[in-house]
Amino acid sequence: MAKLKKKIALIFGITGQDGSYLAELLLNKNYIIHGVKRRSSSANTERIDHLFDSVNFDNKNIFIHYGDISDGTSTLNIINKIKPDEIYNLAAQSHVRVSFDIPEYTADITALGALRILESIRILNLKKTKYYQASSSEMYGLVKNKNSLNELTPFHPRSIYGVSKVFAYHTAVHYREAYGIFASNGILFNHESPRRGPTFVTKKIVQGLTRIQKGIQKKLTLGNLYAIRDWGHAKDYAVSMWKILQYKKPDDWVIATNKENTVKSFINSVAKKLSMNIKWKGKGLYERGVDQNSGKIIIDIDKKHFRPSEVDFLKGNYSKARKYLKWKPSITTEKLIDDMIEAELSKFD
Repeated sequence: MAKLKKKIALIFGITGQDGSYLAELLLNKNYIIHGVKRRSSSANTERIDHLFDSVNFDNKNIFIHYGDISDGTSTLNIINKIKPDEIYNLAAQSHVRVSFDIPEYTADITALGALRILESIRILNLKKTKYYQASSSEMYGLVKNKNSLNELTPFHPRSIYGVSKVFAYHTAVHYREAYGIFASNGILFNHESPRRGPTFVTKKIVQGLTRIQKGIQKKLTLGNLYAIRDWGHAKDYAVSMWKILQYKKPDDWVIATNKENTVKSFINSVAKKLSMNIKWKGKGLYERGVDQNSGKIIIDIDKKHFRPSEVDFLKGNYSKARKYLKWKPSITTEKLIDDMIEAELSKFD
């Protein structure tokens, strides 16, 4: 009996939170994985170091290539060399607030990067290659109707990051319709994990409160406490990416939990799990979180952490994915917080 050929996946953004969980998943499914990382003086492979030899880039089922989706030539050359069965574009300048400060770079990577990959697939005539575009709930932006958002909800992005993701989303749809490429969008709502970068609000909260509890940080400074978000676990969402490319035809999918929390309620949940008693005083920019035990202000607000244009509400309706992909979130927000706290506390062991 002939051995089944292993599927080959190419992951742009493999060193990120989502890329690391996706690589784990695909290795468990017996894929051969090729990942692309940018050259820098620091390795920046800590999220995937447990999967391969980061010094020699050595693993029989996972290979790392230097490249950058800002470079169309290297992007095309890598895709031509590998000719993968599946391409996952998880690469982006992914920090929304930072996109206000570096809009051109954000657009080049997040918007045009997707175009470069899809154009490479077209030029190389890779008819059997499937493409996954990591789209974002930030594309919805200004939401007038506070119902959960689905695949038919209009986009009104409120940042260059959101605008760039809308461009990448429609580029995937265009290449699907114009050239018959199997290009699918996963519209992922906020998803976090212990591997989240320290400048993202959930990690900043967990890390900050843990350090305050341990006496090595005095205060946590935040922005909008009342933004409503739909928080899932990145490990769950990696499963959705794979399922989206296994579906019989290319399509666009909302991936979410359909549950809402404010930044403030997230803080309160983390504090409770750390046995911290926070009392809130004041309003607006003058709202403060006070530690009831010490009487000291441990959380304050700074307008520099607010966006010039805010996105106040994001909650996703994943009923289409549940019905057709048989996908649903398995990890609750409470369990997500537990995982993140446990990872932070382990640093003090």
